[in-house]
Amino acid sequence: MEYKDYYKILGVERDASEKDIKKAFRKLARQHHPDVNPGDPKAEERFKEINEAYEVLSDPDKRSKYDRLGSDWQQWQRSGAPGDFDWGRWSTGGPGDRVHVRYGTPEDLQDIFGGGSPFSDFFSQIFGGTGGARGAGGTQYQMRPQRGQDYEQPIEITLHEAYHGTTRVLQKEGQRLEVQIPAGAKTGTRVRVSGEGGTGAAGGPAGDLYLRVTVSPDPRFERRSDDLYTTVKADLYTMLLGGEITVPTMTGDVALTIPAGTQNGRTFRLRGKGMPRLRNPEQRGDLYARMEVQLPTRLTARQRELLQELRQAKEA
Repeated sequence: MEYKDYYKILGVERDASEKDIKKAFRKLARQHHPDVNPGDPKAEERFKEINEAYEVLSDPDKRSKYDRLGSDWQQWQRSGAPGDFDWGRWSTGGPGDRVHVRYGTPEDLQDIFGGGSPFSDFFSQIFGGTGGARGAGGTQYQMRPQRGQDYEQPIEITLHEAYHGTTRVLQKEGQRLEVQIPAGAKTGTRVRVSGEGGTGAAGGPAGDLYLRVTVSPDPRFERRSDDLYTTVKADLYTMLLGGEITVPTMTGDVALTIPAGTQNGRTFRLRGKGMPRLRNPEQRGDLYARMEVQLPTRLTARQRELLQELRQAKEA
């Protein structure tokens, strides 16, 4: 039976800190997870090795025992490797009354790989089995219940859907899930669907599913937090003399009266016409309408004459 170098498997030094070990594990687990490499037996085997290495090196007691293996392992091999590794014979430490298998990923490897043992013979000989197997001295080894992995799924919605709230229908293992996206959702909002993540291990609860929202750009409005900004064109005469213009909102057009002499670029605030607040949809932000003068491109002779008179009057 081959000695397994768990430090080499995770790509860390023997004096690596717990933080470094966890970081290396997470990186490798994401890379070789069966969901990322469907139908790839090499990736599955690598994923098993990574989890096994992390199971040992992330547990201070197991890591301490493993670090003492060196010469003890060779001596045990020379003696014919009888049965499970006997810590009472080869070192001063014992295996403990119970071994709790702790996966770095919350998924149950035995479930992922069809119910067989997710650990190598090397691990079983040194640390005993899992899931009720018995090691040296009849010690019962159990797997501690683990919560399932949380999943995240990106979704895109329109600004109109973000204003009114919407739903998305997802398919999960043949099951149809209808998820409500609340009014006021922003880019980056995470909508939690309880219990729809990965399956728990050893009777542990399932993880959750999170929908990560992206709100697509809208041609009419710019969103800043819960406020909306829009540009409204008004003709020269309305800007000079005052009058009524139409302003778009998320619920339809509204009339806005502007005073005479309104300057190009002036902004008017329409209270409560912005986006609903995510956790209090009865409250809304404001809408800011920026005026932009729309100059005529063609003038009649009479219009040109009147404008000339206006300019002369100004210069007089």
